[in-house]
Amino acid sequence: MIASLNGKLKEKNPPEVVVECCGVGYQVDVPMSTFYNLPELGENVQLYTAFIVREDAQLLFGFLTKAEKALFLQLLKVSGIGPRTALAMLSSMSVADLENAITNGETALLTKIPGIGKKTAERLVLELKDKIIASGPVTALTSSQADILSALTALGFNEREARTALKNLPEGVDTSEGIRLALVQLAK
Repeated sequence: MIASLNGKLKEKNPPEVVVECCGVGYQVDVPMSTFYNLPELGENVQLYTAFIVREDAQLLFGFLTKAEKALFLQLLKVSGIGPRTALAMLSSMSVADLENAITNGETALLTKIPGIGKKTAERLVLELKDKIIASGPVTALTSSQADILSALTALGFNEREARTALKNLPEGVDTSEGIRLALVQLAK
């Protein structure tokens, strides 16, 4: 089992990176949340890894934080969720947002993730609700915030980007003004 890698970052081709450790280059698949926070090529990087062996492949997945790795491993325990789907989930939403969505039973939010249908979202909530302790404060969205979030995702922004923009909006902003402000933020 390969638990972690510590070495020089040699290649970055989303969603794969190559980390060279003692002259050996390891090809590692990473979620986009990790990919965007990697250092420049040639710099040192440490990744927490999950090594998965199948009949037809040996796959290595890497994460910058232990929380990402732990959630990835939890997601793999759910029937119908494979490594690629779990990676897509971590790429679409932050660990805290995914944990909150699962613990709050927000299946509609989970179905917006590529590869997650209604039945899979319900299974995720059913199987993981009691096993995951949400890492961030659980905050319910107001109807205006839910409308803004829905509009941003309909415009093609992923859930993580939309929630980040939503957090930076002033309190009590109405829907149309909130969408406008969020688009200004996302355009930067």
